[in-house]
Amino acid sequence: MQSVYRHLLSVLLVFSSLQLHRLADGCSCALTHPQDAYCNSDIVIRAKVVGKKLLKDGPFGTMRYTVKQMKMYKGFDKVQHVQHIYTDSSDSLCGVKFDINKYQYLITGRVYEEKVYTGLCNFNERWERLSLAQKKGINHRYQLGCNCRIKPCHHLPCFVTSKSECLWTDMLSHFGYPGYQSRHYACIQQKEGYCSWYRGMTGRDKTTINATDP
Repeated sequence: MQSVYRHLLSVLLVFSSLQLHRLADGCSCALTHPQDAYCNSDIVIRAKVVGKKLLKDGPFGTMRYTVKQMKMYKGFDKVQHVQHIYTDSSDSLCGVKFDINKYQYLITGRVYEEKVYTGLCNFNERWERLSLAQKKGINHRYQLGCNCRIKPCHHLPCFVTSKSECLWTDMLSHFGYPGYQSRHYACIQQKEGYCSWYRGMTGRDKTTINATDP
């Protein structure tokens, strides 16, 4: 009986190792503030997905989504108008699934050989689920902070180390991700040259929550 138990245990360990290996070879995405997602993307659009086709290339195939572009926020120098979005198929760990003819999506991605690619590590969200501040950020505010650096804080104590950093503390909250800073703030470079969190609803809402080293 003990030998059977040891055999089963070894099988489970091997299986677990293979699963971890698959995850390691697949997508391991760090949490990203929407501003960083905007600044690090070649393309940012709002679009409705109207069709899809599985292309037989790569180990799992590539899904080509046909989109009706509503608005382009970034990428005019890369592509004039986006008609297709490419992502790994649903069999891959890294592919993105979009519903057909249901929602408008905010889609971010990279351009390679004039094709737009997105994946699980990109920021893709139904437009209606974005907060008002996120929509304002996508429209104009995030681009004002692309020279700033959003510094994640996973464990206290955390400090910014330069005037170009904003301390991102959403990961410390027990409410989980996405947190308040992700949904309501942008890291903007101020006239004085330093970067700070900015909500921008009213004068009272302009809030700096940085802790800079002396």
